[in-house]
Amino acid sequence: MKNLLTACCVLAVGLMMTVCVTPVHADSSGLTGLLTSRLGVSNAQAEGGAGSILGYAKQKLSADDFSKVTDAMPETESLIKAAPKTEGGGGLAGKLGGASSLLGGSEKTSSLAGMAGLSDSFSSLGLNADMIGQFTPIILEYAKSKGGDAVMSILKGALP
Repeated sequence: MKNLLTACCVLAVGLMMTVCVTPVHADSSGLTGLLTSRLGVSNAQAEGGAGSILGYAKQKLSADDFSKVTDAMPETESLIKAAPKTEGGGGLAGKLGGASSLLGGSEKTSSLAGMAGLSDSFSSLGLNADMIGQFTPIILEYAKSKGGDAVMSILKGALP
């Protein structure tokens, strides 16, 4: 009986040590967890990639629609902050953005600049642009699980 009690105490202390010492990421069971488990990317790549895509969507959405997304997915803003900062005026994104201004800011040119910015972000994370197409359906699935069809549709309309 004494050995059983000792074993239970050791197990309990070990469990408490694991919980207390293991760093817990705020989103480990959420979107970041889905992306890392399904795509085999690192936590930093999952956060940065999701943040880049959600940041792209934020630029395309009205404030009201974006608040519906953030209400359903509160981690959205922190993921956007985790997105890599791309060169403002340099790179393909900057050149396309400049072309957009010269051409009167057409939506198609603006969309191309946004896609180039996404591609730059993914590249700085060590991911190729094809990964954007792998991240997007997982983000939409997660949005649906958190906010239903309405939130998923809002995001789907803003994403490439």
